[in-house]
Amino acid sequence: MEEVILFLLSFVFIFLLYQIIIIGPAKRSKSLKTRGKRKDKNPIEVKYLISKYKLDMEKVNYNQLLQIVAITSSFDIALIGSLIMAVEDFFLSVVVGIVAIVVLIMGSYHLVYLFYKKKGMVKNG
Repeated sequence: MEEVILFLLSFVFIFLLYQIIIIGPAKRSKSLKTRGKRKDKNPIEVKYLISKYKLDMEKVNYNQLLQIVAITSSFDIALIGSLIMAVEDFFLSVVVGIVAIVVLIMGSYHLVYLFYKKKGMVKNG
């Protein structure tokens, strides 16, 4: 039970940090860009989704995408932290962490892609 509470607390804490450090500046940058004052500074997760999965940013609600990215990344980080803390051996926890990072991040952002593909917000070709 303690692990679940620790996971939930870390998820909420990471989500709040993500909102302050990543999402807030990205929203401000987007609004300044629309007024022609500044270059676009998309978070790396958004750049990854655009380049790998060809999201059509003209169809996508940018603020919704930022919130989905924040939830997905917070969940990934909290889950990876929980997995690492569950392993006693240091070397094994490093290996589990590296494998979990790669598999979980690629898998979770593929699910985000499938969500947008189902809504028809992916460029064809």
